Amino acid sequence: MTTLIIGGSGFLGAELTRQARAAGHTTAATYYATKPRESSQTAWYPLDLRDAGRLDAVMAEVSPRLVVNASSVKDDWAVTAQGPVRLAMAAAKYGSRLVQVSSDAVFSGAGVTYDETCLPDPVTSYGAAKAAAETGILAVYPEAVVARTSLIVGGGRSVHERAVHELVAGTRDGVLFTDDVRCPVHVADLAAALLELASCDASGIHHLAGPDAVSRHELGLLIARRDGLDTSRLPEGLRAHSTLPGALDVRLNSQATQRKLSTTLRGARQFCMTTGARAQPVGL
Repeated sequence: MTTLIIGGSGFLGAELTRQARAAGHTTAATYYATKPRESSQTAWYPLDLRDAGRLDAVMAEVSPRLVVNASSVKDDWAVTAQGPVRLAMAAAKYGSRLVQVSSDAVFSGAGVTYDETCLPDPVTSYGAAKAAAETGILAVYPEAVVARTSLIVGGGRSVHERAVHELVAGTRDGVLFTDDVRCPVHVADLAAALLELASCDASGIHHLAGPDAVSRHELGLLIARRDGLDTSRLPEGLRAHSTLPGALDVRLNSQATQRKLSTTLRGARQFCMTTGARAQPVGL
């Protein structure tokens, strides 16, 4: 089967591409600005989701059975909100299975714990764009899967892991918030779960986050200990005292979706115990 990863040059997209190839899929992937160096086993296509003509051309050439959208540009409504709806319309036109990656940013934090039945109430423009994409996708293509996730970590390549190393080294300013709580997920677990959802008859909203609710500071400590760094060099602070917009405490409850999966979504306290652990790819 042929799988198309939208945003394949990103952190999650690269892992999705790797796992899809490992599962025996013919893989194609898109990039927005810079083509990845690795291209021998994947067909790469430049794509701006704002360009309906280009999107249609890519879909026609690739003819994918599965499309996974792992892309977003935080400050661009046209890409993050409108682009996925355009993609859903194209997927419906070409008869492709669609999995859209969404975010816990669709919630305000007022309810703290959120399952799939909770309605979005975003407090940032990024969260509003993601919520709009969810609504639009399911309106035009009800068979699609919308998978909300949280902080994505793994392999030392995430923005969170790089930030911890830079803070310890003193090459980055800032603090890790003790009141900013999320449910981190390992990138390999998330990619495997997304491909598994694509392989079954799932549709609608699903949550894919780890079971451990940790603050950004606690996550930083876990990463630092895993990597043998000096935890005393990690500065802490309160997001409530900062000017940064966004929710404080958002905990995705993924139990309903986890019961449908053979892929285990590990918590941060578990996956930070070892280095390089990966979930097994799932075939379609």
